[in-house]
Formats: sequence, structure tokens, C-alpha cells
Amino acid sequence: VHRPPVGAVERKGSNEDMCGIIAVLRRPSDRKVPTAERITAPLVGAVDLLARVEPDLLGEAADLLGEADRLLGGVPGLLALDRDPTLVGRINEVLAPVPAHLASLEAAVAGSPDVEAANAALVRVRDVLWAVSRDRLGTFAGVTSLRQDRPVPSDAGLAVLLSAQQALSALDRLEVRGRDSAGLQVTVWNHGIDQHDPEVVARSADPLHRSGSVRVLDGGGLAFVVKASAEIGELGDNTAVLRSALVADGLLARALAAPAVQGSLLGHTRWASVGLISEPNAHPVDSTRADGELVPLVTVVQNGDVDNHADLAASEGLSLAPEITTDAKVVPALCAAHLAAGRERLEAFRRTVNAFEGSVAIGMATGDAPDRLLLSLRGSGQGLFVGLAEDTFVVASEPYGVVELTADYLRMDGETPADPDDPGASRGQIVELDAAIAGSVDGITRRSYDGRNLPVTSADLSRAEVTTRDIDRGDHPHFLIKEIGESPDSVRSTLRGRLVADGDGTLGVRLGSEVLCDDLRAELAAGAIRRILVIGQGTAAVAGGSVARSLAEELTGTGIEVDDLPATELSGFGLVPDMSDTLVVAISQSGTTTDTNRTVDLVRARRARVVAIVNRRNSDLVDRSDGVLYTSDGRDVEMSVASTKAFYAQAVAGVLLAAAVADAVGVGGAPDRAGVLAGLSDLPGAMGEVLAQRGRIAEIADRHAPARRHWAVVGSGPNLVAAREIRIKLSELCYKSISADATEDKKHIDLSAEPLILVCATGLVGSTADDVAKEVAIYRAHRAAPVVVADAGSSRFSEALDVVLVPVVHPRLSFVLSTMVGHLFGYEAARAIDAQAQPLREAHAAIEREAVYLLSSEAKPGASVDGALRDELRLAATAFSDELRNGRLNGHLEASTAVRLSTLFRFALDDVPLESYQLEFGRAGTPALVLDDLAGALTVAVEELTRPIDAIKHQAKTVTVGISRTDETLLEARLARAALDAGAPRDSLSYRTLRVLVALDPAVADVVGFTRYRVDGLDGPAPTVAIVDRGGVSTGIPSRTDRDPALRGTKHRVARDRDVLVTRGARDDRTIVLVPEVKDRETVGLTLLHVSLRDRLDPEVLRGVLQGYDNRYGAVRDVVCETEPELRDDLLASLPVDDLLIDPVLAIADRLRG
Repeated sequence: VHRPPVGAVERKGSNEDMCGIIAVLRRPSDRKVPTAERITAPLVGAVDLLARVEPDLLGEAADLLGEADRLLGGVPGLLALDRDPTLVGRINEVLAPVPAHLASLEAAVAGSPDVEAANAALVRVRDVLWAVSRDRLGTFAGVTSLRQDRPVPSDAGLAVLLSAQQALSALDRLEVRGRDSAGLQVTVWNHGIDQHDPEVVARSADPLHRSGSVRVLDGGGLAFVVKASAEIGELGDNTAVLRSALVADGLLARALAAPAVQGSLLGHTRWASVGLISEPNAHPVDSTRADGELVPLVTVVQNGDVDNHADLAASEGLSLAPEITTDAKVVPALCAAHLAAGRERLEAFRRTVNAFEGSVAIGMATGDAPDRLLLSLRGSGQGLFVGLAEDTFVVASEPYGVVELTADYLRMDGETPADPDDPGASRGQIVELDAAIAGSVDGITRRSYDGRNLPVTSADLSRAEVTTRDIDRGDHPHFLIKEIGESPDSVRSTLRGRLVADGDGTLGVRLGSEVLCDDLRAELAAGAIRRILVIGQGTAAVAGGSVARSLAEELTGTGIEVDDLPATELSGFGLVPDMSDTLVVAISQSGTTTDTNRTVDLVRARRARVVAIVNRRNSDLVDRSDGVLYTSDGRDVEMSVASTKAFYAQAVAGVLLAAAVADAVGVGGAPDRAGVLAGLSDLPGAMGEVLAQRGRIAEIADRHAPARRHWAVVGSGPNLVAAREIRIKLSELCYKSISADATEDKKHIDLSAEPLILVCATGLVGSTADDVAKEVAIYRAHRAAPVVVADAGSSRFSEALDVVLVPVVHPRLSFVLSTMVGHLFGYEAARAIDAQAQPLREAHAAIEREAVYLLSSEAKPGASVDGALRDELRLAATAFSDELRNGRLNGHLEASTAVRLSTLFRFALDDVPLESYQLEFGRAGTPALVLDDLAGALTVAVEELTRPIDAIKHQAKTVTVGISRTDETLLEARLARAALDAGAPRDSLSYRTLRVLVALDPAVADVVGFTRYRVDGLDGPAPTVAIVDRGGVSTGIPSRTDRDPALRGTKHRVARDRDVLVTRGARDDRTIVLVPEVKDRETVGLTLLHVSLRDRLDPEVLRGVLQGYDNRYGAVRDVVCETEPELRDDLLASLPVDDLLIDPVLAIADRLRG
């Protein structure tokens, strides 16, 4: 059996890697276990305060609830619940009246004189109530489900189970980042079990580290691992498998019965980008060698790809089992090799991660120190967050993995140089966590990749602005549909306390001075504000269009100019020196949009006033604004990348702001204001009615979306805002480039594309509605596929393929309902497209299972593909052919992919003779090769059809973007700048060349001259070199090239190898740096830099220089360590820098030995 037997199933690295890391490290608690009375007393007090329905008491109630939450947290809280079987019931009984109290308080908050403060306090009450009832009691229920009563776990064992439950809970949340496999390692020590116990011995024998394996630590500790892998499945399936495995593990139960047992957790959820989807490839992976050689125990979880893993496995002589094909396996294998060579744990880890290329996050445990955890992060595509909870460190690759335990965390930085003033300094960080001081910054050791110490203080900590309440998906399949469903409540919250009725029931708008300050009101009243600009980016900019419409309606006849535009358009083209007559309304969901905030800074510098419409308190935009109108409750978190409920709240906030501005100006406002405000009051109910039509909208989306390649959205008047917003969501969710046009203009643009057209036609009456109906008929006549959103009772759109009818609301607000239909359509269209990939995923999973079997020890030599696999492939092929035949794949599968896949299915199912394979694909066919190619084609097809909904495709480009930013910082290095200043074209300096020049930079004292050469005929028998330009000391130095143009010596070596070289001039002994200029992989020029080098460097700096320059550090170390136990950096630093860079490695090693 070759490795792997079905090669295309061997997944290659991808910049769409999505995985999740979790770890929990806990120390024994010294807090007393609270009594039941101590816990319930603050709860009773809080409920009593809430029962009084007084908004001013919300803060005090939140404090009491927070105290109960603190008492229930950690191991002491768990033990309190465990020791009193009635306590959970008592807590639930005390909290039972709270929902009714909160409903009453919402109404009371609306009448509060300080609505914003009352809203903030109400949010805090909801947060701590959720923490008590869901996080603390939910955690206890989870621990109870994990425990076994035979034997009964000790209090210390319950602490380990608490860590396990918290890790599993975090994995459940992190699974949205990838879920084809998952694993959890439970490491225990002080467990009292003999390492020679027969069960320990038997379970330690699995070299592939599959589920149920046990590893024995150096001090006798045990590491239990449970794993799950399944390409097809639902969120939660894998953690359910892990839970069941832990519950069934009798050996673990025996360990947890020990009175002094301690434990740590290391877990992972994976989207496989390298390697098969199998238990051996699921993380954690360990350092076990395939050849049986004993090495120190190291276990690892990894996010991202080690791009050079194959090179490292070969160059370092790592013995890897053929069944394990994940790139992560090289991490523990390489670290174990360094430990075996006698290197200290942290240094071994540092050397290991320094060898990797790519954006990678790693969590590592070693057998010699179960109470320590090692972390590393380099690159922009991954993240690691170290949460500091009571007696506990919790590590996760996303902030929402730590917030169940704590809001305080340290964010590791994989991009910033260790020395910000030195662009060549190493990037990335290494952290070691010590369980003995868990939960404190004192337990965190942080270093750079080049070994510099980076102390951690409390000032380095961040505070999460979300809680588990915000990130709870509930029973919804995706965050997006949950958030669309929450939109009516978001609108209600935005209106609360702001849309108010006077004594006779007339509705008006009340916005406090926190929105329109007294100075701004005075300027509006005095006519000093003559222009209002509404800005934002993306969805916020589209919402700005509706806000501008509302302002224009309310300010008609005042002479105030109103416009909306993207923030970047204003900052780029709309600024004037004096903007004191301008009010800028800045819209942002998060308050952190860089382009918007930068524009706000620019207009404020020109004396403009700024009012923000934002959803996040204490955000950057809030700090920059004269006034703030918070949408919803000021913290209505959206987990889905595609923002929906924020749009509705922003549009509604704009109506309120427009009325308040008109009142401040002193005009009566729009003649239809009363109707608009009444419509606002009715809007949440109407939105709920639209949500009830989700099933019908799903049917329409499934009927039309998959088959059409070209889409468009149209609308007129306010509905043009809806069209622009729907266009964004359809593009994000369905991976389409979609136009948004005025309804009547569409026939003049691109009807020849025969697109699917979503027509927003709500709020239309009379001749306008008749005109839009005629446009729909024109679309249909041109073979487009119009789907219309119209008011209930409308019968004009008989030419539409389908019509969605929505409740009648005020015409100025009806676009909101059109938008909601569009959002639901986009969600259901994405699901319909994604569903087309399901049979192909199942076929791919079947091939992967076959590959795993053929790699396993159970497979007989020469085993071939069995009939069961062909049966599974035939089912998938039939489903695929049906979709292809009826045209439903026309919209989203490339023609070349469809043809290739159809052909390969026929070969795999023996419908076409294998002898024809070479004619079709250019190489002789074998059954394994056919499956190899079929697996690859399935992967391409699945990628073309997959629509993940909550995460969009361009999110995965972070790594590339981050690297390109790093490229630009490399140009700041002195040697790179000198080469460019000498005339070397930027695109002729490769990334590798720039990295070397940056690495050498600290060794260079000065650049004193240059010579640029043109290289000709490098591939011929007599290459030549000619001087192009000279500068500095070079102008006074005779050049051999003037009389002999032959390219030879060191210049020929650099031109041939395309590597930077530091050397000495053959005739004058001057120190020079030769830089190759490369185009299309051929050297076309050389830049020779005359430099003076520093005499000595600090050991840490010197090590970085030598590592970056052809890894001379490693070469010297290897030669020295042939006879010496280690390479001493202090001795290395005693040698002149020029000798270390230029002299032969053997000569340097001999001097160090001496």
C-alpha cells in the first residue's frame, strides 16, 4: 500500500483552514465552599429589587446577581451544588419570577428619564442572570453527566471533570470554525494508578494515538485521549462522541477517585486542510515514532498549516506512521527530538516552532511537566487567547471560547515584531502557562520567537465585550437565521423610551442630550448647520441611504442639504477646510470600522459636528462623536459575518434622529410624520409576520436560485435602499457578483443576461405600482426570472414567477419588509446551493473511509476497492446526474468541473472501460488512480457549491492579506532600502531575498556605496556582467568588469543560486553584500552593497541574524554539537560579526571548540 493509496484524498494546505483550540489548566482552589444560604441570599435580594420594577434599582440588582455568580463559579461553586442536592432546585425557584419582572422593567425603562443608562443596566442584569442559570447551573449539569458513581470521584476528581466540561463546552462553540474531527486529552497526575496496570499497558500500545489511547508521563501521570472524526455530521455530534467516551472510561474514573488527583485539558476541533479525516489525524497528535524508538512524550493541537512539514520530516529524519498524514504530526515529533537532545523544554519548543513556515497556532503539553502548557502563535491568520479565571487558565483560539469562565484575557500577537523599531525582529510569540499560579499574570511567561523575554502585566489584558448569552446559537442551525429572527426585538429595543406618546396618545420622538447635545441643538436652531452628511461603509453605508432619506423628508424647505456617501468618498473627495456648518451622521455596527473612524477624525479636525448611530457602547466611534444614538440595547451582538438586524435598527434609528433634528431646527417636520411614527410602532409586528413566511420564501429560493447564474435586485424610491442591502447579503451568502438597480432602469442595462431578479415593490400605489408591474412583464418577456416582494392585497404582478406578499406599513418604512424578505431569501438560497454539495460530500467521505482502511494495519497487502464503496458512489452519482440533467447546477458549478466529475464517476463505476482513461486524462488508469482523481474533482465541486452562511469566503484570505502587509514592512529595513535606492526594481527582490536582508540588518553599521550590474546570458556558455550604476565609495574603486565582462566567481554563484551573499572583496578585502535581482525565476541583475559591519552583537540579536542568513546558526550548532554538549551563545557572540557571516562554518566551529 502506497502512502496514501488514494492520493487526492490527501488534503493539501489551504488558506481556508478553520479549526479551534481549547485548553484548561487549573490549580487547587483555596476558597471555601459557599453554603447554600450564602448563595441564595444575594439571589433573593436581587429578585426582590427586580420585583419593585424601578429602573434605578437595576444596577444594585445586577451587583447582587454578580455576587451569586461569583460564588457559584470555579471548583467551590461546583462542590456547593454537588453537596446539596436541593440547591439547584432552590436557585431555580428563586429565579422563577424574574422573566415577568424583566418584562415589566422593559416598559418601565421606556419611561425612564435616562433611557440609555437604564438600558445598559438592564443588559447587565440579563447577562448575570444568564451566567447563573445557563453557565453555572449548566456547567454543573454537564459535570454530572460526565461523572461515574463507581468509583465516586473525589472533590479533586470533580475539579478535573469541571475542566473537562468547560473544555467540551468551548469546543461546542468553536465547532463553527470546523467540525470534521475533534479530540480531547485529559492529563491526570497524583492519581494512584500503577503505570504497569494491565489496562494502562494495553491502552498505551496504540502507536496511532486513536480514541481510547493512554500515554504514560515521565512522572507516572496518565494522558487519556478521546477522538471523533466524521466528514458528514452536524454541530455537536463530535462533542457528544467525546462525552460518551469519557463517561465510559473506567480507568479514568479510577484515576478521578484519587483524593489528590490533578488534571489539565487540551482539545481541538478541526477542518482538515492537510491529511485524511481520521482518528489518527485528529488532534491532539503525539510524538510516538513509527520505528518504535522511545522519545519524550509531546502532544500537540494546531491551527493553520505548517507549509514545510514534508521538508522537515525528511531533513530531520522524523519517523512518521504512514497512517498519520496531518502536517501537525511534525510538531511533537520535532520537539521530542530537541528534548531528546537535552534541550530545556521552553527552548526545545522555541526551536521547534521557529522551523515552521506558515501562519500557525500551537498548543503543546509535554510528559515531563503536565502542570505546564506551551503556546505559540505566528502570522495573522490564527489567534490564541489566554483567559484568566479563578484558579484557572483557559486557552482558546477565539475569544468566545473563554468567556464562559472569564471576561479577562491575554491576546497573543503573531504579527508585531518583538522590537517595533526593528522591522527585521522576529514576529510571533511563545507563552508558557504554569498551573501552580493559574489565573494570574504571574503564571504567564511570554517570549518572542527569537527568545527575548516579553513580560506580561495586567495592562496587557483585554476585556471581552460579549458573553455566552450573546454567542448562544440555541436551536438554530446558523447564527444568521437566529439574528434575522431577533430583528423585531432589535427594532423594539431601538424604539424603547424614544418613541413616546403624549397625554392624548400622539406619538413623538424623545432623544436626550447624549444624542443631540445642547450646543448642537443650538446650532441647528440658529441655522448654523447647513449640511448633513450620512456616512458608513458596507451595510452601514446602505442604511445611511435610508437615514438620509428620512432627514431629507423631515427637513424639506429648510435649505439644509442632506446627502449620503461612503465614508471613504467623504475622506477622499468631500473634505473642505472649514466644515463647521456640517453635521456628519456616522453609522457603524461595531464602532470600530477603520475607514469610518478615520473619516470622523478628519471632519472633526475641520470643526464638523458628529453624531454616531452605533450598536456598541465604549467603542472607538463613541469616543470620537459629539452625540451617540445607540441601536437596540447598545450591545446587540451579531455572530454571523453577514449583518442583518443591525441594518433594521440603524434604519429605524435614522427615522428617530431625523424627527429630533427637525424639532431642533424648529420646523414642523414631514407632513406624514404622525403616520411614519405610528408605522414605526407597528413595524416589529409586521416583521414578525414576514418571518412567519420563511417556509414559503425557502420554497421560492430553492425553485429559482440554484439554476440561475446571473442575479440582480431592483427597487425604486425607498426600495432602492432595500435593493442595495439585499445585494450585499446575497453576494456574501451566495458568492455572487450582483447588481442593484432602479427598477425602471434595469431594462436598459443587462436583461440579455436573463437573470434572476428580486423586485422590491412594497409601499407602491397608483400609477407607480402599475409602472413597476409593466417592468416586471418586460423582465419576463426577456426570459429573466422576476420574483416580486409586494404589499398584501396586491394583484398587479401576475407576470412574476413568484410573489411574496408582506403586511402593509407606511410607504416610507415598507422597504424594511422588502429587505427582510431579501435577507431570508439569501439565507435560504445559500442553503439550497449548499445542499447540492451534500451527495458529493458523502461520496468524498466514502472515499476517505476507504483510504483510511487501506492505510490501516487491518488491510491486507494489495487490498482493492470493494463493492460497498461503488454502491455509495453510485448513489451520489445518480443524485449529481439528476441535478445536472435538470439544470439546477447551472448557476454555481463550473462547466469544466461538471464535465470532469461526470466523466470520473463513469470510470469509477465501471460504466466506461478503464482502457479509455489515458485517452480522456492523458495517463494510464488504475482503480486507485481513478479514485484519486475522483476525490480531487469532488473536492473542487464541493468547494464551488459550499455556502457556509455564518462565515464567508473572503474571511479565509486573512493570512494572505497579513503576509502582504508584512512584505511592505520588510522594505523598511536599511539593506532593502539601500538596494531599492540603488535602483533595484521592487518586483525583482523576492520575498526570500527581503527576509535575508532584514535578518542581516542588525549586523550592518552603515551602507557606504553600491554597484548595480546587468547580467546577460546566464543560461549560456559565457554569461557576462556589465555595470549599470555606481554610488558612494564604489565610484573610486576600479572594477574588473570594466576590462573583463565575464560573469564568474562569487557574482556567478549569486546569480546562479539566487541567494543573498555576504563576502569580502577578492582584491581589496572590503565587506560586501551581493543581492540578486530576479525576474521570471532568472537572475537579470546584481546589486552589490558596500557595508561596514558591527564588530559584536548581543547573543539574542546575533542568533536572529545567523538564523536568518542561510541558517548559519543551525549549521554552526550542528558541527559544534558533534563534539560538545551544546552551542553556547555567549561564546558565539565573542567572535567578530564579519567572521561569523563570512568564514566557513567548520572554521567557526573549530574556533568555538577551542
